[in-house]
Amino acid sequence: MGSITAGRAAAHAREGDGWFAALGVKGRRAFRAAYAGYMLDAFDLIVLTLSLTAIGTTFSVGTGATGALSTVTLSASAIGGILGGVLADRIGRARTLMFSVAVYSLFTFASGLASSYAMLMTFRVFQGIGFGAEWGVGAVLVAELVRPESRGRALGVIQSAWATGWALAVVAYLIAFELFEETVAWRVLMCLGILPALLILYVRSRVEDPEVFQEAKKPDTVPLKEILSGRLLKTTIAASVLATGIQGGYYAMFTWIPTFLKKERELTVVGTSGYLFVVIAGSLLGYLTAGYVHDRIGRRRAFALFAALAGVSLVAYFLVPSGSNTTLLFVGFPLGFFASGCFSGFGAYLAELFPTHARGTGGGFCYNVGRGIGALFPGIIGFLAASIGLGGAIAFGVFGYVLAIAALALLPETHGREIQAFE
Repeated sequence: MGSITAGRAAAHAREGDGWFAALGVKGRRAFRAAYAGYMLDAFDLIVLTLSLTAIGTTFSVGTGATGALSTVTLSASAIGGILGGVLADRIGRARTLMFSVAVYSLFTFASGLASSYAMLMTFRVFQGIGFGAEWGVGAVLVAELVRPESRGRALGVIQSAWATGWALAVVAYLIAFELFEETVAWRVLMCLGILPALLILYVRSRVEDPEVFQEAKKPDTVPLKEILSGRLLKTTIAASVLATGIQGGYYAMFTWIPTFLKKERELTVVGTSGYLFVVIAGSLLGYLTAGYVHDRIGRRRAFALFAALAGVSLVAYFLVPSGSNTTLLFVGFPLGFFASGCFSGFGAYLAELFPTHARGTGGGFCYNVGRGIGALFPGIIGFLAASIGLGGAIAFGVFGYVLAIAALALLPETHGREIQAFE
């Protein structure tokens, strides 16, 4: 009996177990590595968004220039995501995960040492490459291990690591900006970004590639060429548009919310952190809940539901009158819940849309092309803010959710699809 067949037999024998127990020892190790990688990935990006005002003060640049730092980081992540996907299909999931963590942690640390705006911009390009590679590799690693009926919730838990990393970043932000002047505090936050490098040791010693990948036939064609031609081209384009809409809407609001709270709502560092924690709490529950919704009603309907409600929540958040900060606090919870819940289906859906030999490439390409194009949203908002105000500019993010819902009409339903070595 081959290892794939044996693995399926063992999975059926454990059908009464929860999805996490059914992963087995090797699967749980891979799950922990993917979770930690994405959590630390989030930490390294979020410290940038929390530091935009301080960076502007340090280098005497405006909101357009600081917004461009986020745009450049996220745009570079598109290159990293494609590269990471191709490497994952060529050299393996675990080795590529180590590579991505090494790159994003090193260049986040280097960002804290930048002596000029131009140098910081350069470091963010390389940080974005590592940042972009990590998500797709970790998601594919887990998707190939978990059973089909639980794939949505398992990948939803992986996605929830973003909220955990976000919360850690806000805690670090609160401490650093209370202990140091803002022109020093942001550098301290960036230097903490070297800590994810420790994860490499765990992955190297404990994590192996899934059996379904190890036994898959190596492709005769280049995976990147395959997903951009023939029967997969339509899927690749539509999935990339879906990812663009979801991520454009998300980055539009969450890049600028800390600045919005400080400048237009006149909140202190402590006050801003309190409001952010409400949004983060909503985000964590949104990630976890959406995973279950995907396993109950299917991928397309779940994406449409959360995207529509995220757009409504975004409009509601920035329509709250300036004197009603308490109302803003309550509206922040559904905003975080629905905007973050939109992401929970990506790991499962993209893995189910592409064959095993091109799964890393397909998922990495679509998610990160979406991230790269969606990254234009923060930059656009930074420039729009000068003429219509930051609150009105952020509402531009609603366009992203409309785009995502339109893309779903061109994609198939894949809920329950088996992932096989030979397809």
